[in-house]
Amino acid sequence: MTSLDNKVAIITGASSGIGYETAKLFAREGARLVLVARGQAGLDGLLAELVEDNAEAVAYAGDVADEACAKAAVDLAIARFGGLDIAFNNAGTLGAMRPTPDVTLAEWREAVDINLTSAFLAAKYQLPAMAARGGGSLIFTSTFVGHTVGMPQMASYAASKAGLVGLTQVLASEFGAQGIRVNAILPGGTDTPMGREVANTPEIRAFIEGLYALKRIARPQEIARSVLYLASDASSFTTGTAMLVDGGVSINRT
Repeated sequence: MTSLDNKVAIITGASSGIGYETAKLFAREGARLVLVARGQAGLDGLLAELVEDNAEAVAYAGDVADEACAKAAVDLAIARFGGLDIAFNNAGTLGAMRPTPDVTLAEWREAVDINLTSAFLAAKYQLPAMAARGGGSLIFTSTFVGHTVGMPQMASYAASKAGLVGLTQVLASEFGAQGIRVNAILPGGTDTPMGREVANTPEIRAFIEGLYALKRIARPQEIARSVLYLASDASSFTTGTAMLVDGGVSINRT
């Protein structure tokens, strides 16, 4: 049920962390991939690994907050593989992490552009391409921060990521009749380069792990498996959801 044979998928933020592991998992499941990230070197490393495993993949280095990048990724999917079935819009930023009054307007706008406006731009081009194929699955990476839990000094991150949940719900209702499912995945703390920016000392990491019901943070491969569920026919009646994959941090009080 989780096979992605003959499916074409765009993955943003593909050069590291959750995006990187999702790309490898999608490839193993038979998807043909368009990989997007800002850094060409990271994309080249991932492409080399995928090609070695006989996967079909191409890369586009660009800024997801740039409309030209969103269009180019979809154009590349159509030109190289004939269309688009799946999009995992995963690229994001933590933004400025300090007391809210100290966050500049430029920093606020940068976080909103990268985390939220980029999702709108991606969907703007991905949805018509999916509709032309008779349906598809569009997935955003949101977070539990600002959805179920407030974390100090993360205002721009929380607000921009929470906006993805509203966007998810609107798009799911707007495009469901065309066979397109739209969902957001809400990971908990994950052992990625971005996650390590927060858990940047052994003491802070231990404190963070203690907040979770499972008393640990996630491996990126674990989040990737939940993305695969939403991308595949295993979730064929799932749309408009904000799916927590957060190790129980949202409900834990121990």
